[in-house]
Amino acid sequence: MNVPAEPPFPHPLLEALRSSPGGPAFEQGDRIVSRGELLEIIRRLAGAMLDAGLGPGRAVAIRTDVTPEAFAAHMAAHALGCRVMGVRPGYPPAQLAHVLGMGVDALLVDRSTVTPELLGAAGPVTLLSLGPCPEVPGRSPLAAIDLLAGADEGRPLACAARPDDVAALSFTSGSTGRPKGCAITYRALGEHWSWQPRVWSPVTDELATAFGRYLLFGTLASMVVLDFLGLCLLGGGTAVIPEDDGRPLFPYAIERHRITGSIVTVPRLCQMLDLLRDEPVDVGCLRALMVSGSPIGPGRLAEAVDRLGPVVYQGYGQTEGGLISVLTSGDIAAFPDYALSSVGRLCSGVELSVRDEGNREVTAGGTGEIHLRSPYLMSGYWGDPEETRDTLRDGWLRTRDLGHLDEKGFLHLVGRTRDVIMVNAMVVYAGPIERVLSGHPDVGEAYVAGAPDELTGEAVHAFVVPAEGRVPDRDALAALVRAELGENSVPRTITIVSSVPIAASGKPDKRALLDLPGRRVL
Repeated sequence: MNVPAEPPFPHPLLEALRSSPGGPAFEQGDRIVSRGELLEIIRRLAGAMLDAGLGPGRAVAIRTDVTPEAFAAHMAAHALGCRVMGVRPGYPPAQLAHVLGMGVDALLVDRSTVTPELLGAAGPVTLLSLGPCPEVPGRSPLAAIDLLAGADEGRPLACAARPDDVAALSFTSGSTGRPKGCAITYRALGEHWSWQPRVWSPVTDELATAFGRYLLFGTLASMVVLDFLGLCLLGGGTAVIPEDDGRPLFPYAIERHRITGSIVTVPRLCQMLDLLRDEPVDVGCLRALMVSGSPIGPGRLAEAVDRLGPVVYQGYGQTEGGLISVLTSGDIAAFPDYALSSVGRLCSGVELSVRDEGNREVTAGGTGEIHLRSPYLMSGYWGDPEETRDTLRDGWLRTRDLGHLDEKGFLHLVGRTRDVIMVNAMVVYAGPIERVLSGHPDVGEAYVAGAPDELTGEAVHAFVVPAEGRVPDRDALAALVRAELGENSVPRTITIVSSVPIAASGKPDKRALLDLPGRRVL
């Protein structure tokens, strides 16, 4: 008996919007976009894109602000079966040219994102816009197709995607120099942890309920932002796009908009915790705050739970592999001293293998490189077969993260295979040093980077943010690292900083830390 194939992505979202058209999908200032209105915008944009030559297998790069229309454009392109490439803000010219050089057929912009650099990097492709395009200095009037201005042909909205076509190119942060395009197929999105309610786990259900009012900010070029936006809308929630009032989103926008769920990077969380020490901001509306993007020390995570209550979650994932594990508020409550040093338990459908340098499975509880497989892994790096072969092996993804699974099923990370510093020709991992430093009661956050050194080849440099009311002692911290990890891991310098610069990816910027003046040799 043949089982009918599941309708392709984004069919579940379209059906969810269709089933409750009167509910609010987006809230942006005084503007409310209902779920029915959002569905209608998606339908009209899909028709206009079809007229512009887009369809299955065609590629559209999207560089827009965060708006309901921009999200509708993403979903319309997916409904047509396109390959969608979100273009992050902040790319330098070389990276922008690299990203837009990956077989783009059309570039979609809005008024605020059109720049000469963007147009120059895109080259002679079809230019689409959400509304009239402004004039660009030094350019003739832009021949852009305004997708919102065309006549409505009344076409019905249907999903034309082919399962093995690439649905999205999601780009890595580019910390190694060039962002890699991770190809996610329509088949993978049809089994995705957030976009397919049929495979939702109890934890995903819990998060979907908690994200009833989702604080939507950043960029739709981020797969994480889109994944949680999909979770919110599929769960019947409302995405709230905050206005800029000059104050940090966290915690002020949470109070102002009565936000129940959001994602937050570690630097933003730390800023929020620092503000809440002195500011009486009411964030009691929160039901789930998902911390992601980079490691966080157990001390800071415990402080977040203490100040915010049982609403803190931590997610571990990669662009290549999506969400891998989640530390839930329930885990933290049940194992308060134990779970905080982990990144939680594996997501439903994720299999894990911990391997040594010879690609052999280590003994239970042993530390090694984490390999994983799941239904929503990338299919490879776009246009880079060599890197794909090195990363995907027999259906398993090499994460290049080091860690182990404990007897309770919690995953613990200890570093990255590529986050290494060669000290006296010996491999030193930054992650374990950060973990030791952040475990000291005087330290709130710790970051470690390597830099060339005439004496040792490379040297370890540490940057620590003091815990509240504490003054870290550099000699004591150095002695702690020496006792725990050995002489080669001892930082050449330990710099006390009040906060950590943030890269365009939203992660701590270690290169900027190394450029800070005043590093003092111990």
